[in-house]
Amino acid sequence: MRYWLMKSEPDECSIDAALAAPKRTVPWTGVRNYQARNFMRDQMKVGDGVLFYHSSCPEPGIAGIAEVASPAYPDATQFDKKSKYYDPKSKKDAPRWEHVDVRATKKTRLIPLAELREQKALKDMVILRRGNRLSITPVTETEWNFITRKLLKA
Repeated sequence: MRYWLMKSEPDECSIDAALAAPKRTVPWTGVRNYQARNFMRDQMKVGDGVLFYHSSCPEPGIAGIAEVASPAYPDATQFDKKSKYYDPKSKKDAPRWEHVDVRATKKTRLIPLAELREQKALKDMVILRRGNRLSITPVTETEWNFITRKLLKA
């Protein structure tokens, strides 16, 4: 089992929206970074743990827990000319972009980015590295356990 931190802008898909979705499951569409796409395509497995992170908002941070709910499959938004994620270079017979479905399991207290930065146990966490802008990053088992067992119990 692996663990991931997946960023979503709350006005696009919040933890509340994910929890309200049918089967609490949402497609994680719109990823347009090759490294993040490759994480979904090559490494994510159904059942992997997800830290659901709100980004590009007044107080970014971990807002919930989720799990990967499907293998990667082509992201339909790349073919939709009305979508802001439309990619004219992507072809249906050779899609460039894939995504997974994510099932929200619970909303948590918000763990702000500033609080994550204060934790010595998380000093090497990918999201905290200077210059990191990836929307999907791996989380170690140690980091996952610290966040879910220590910070969320506080």
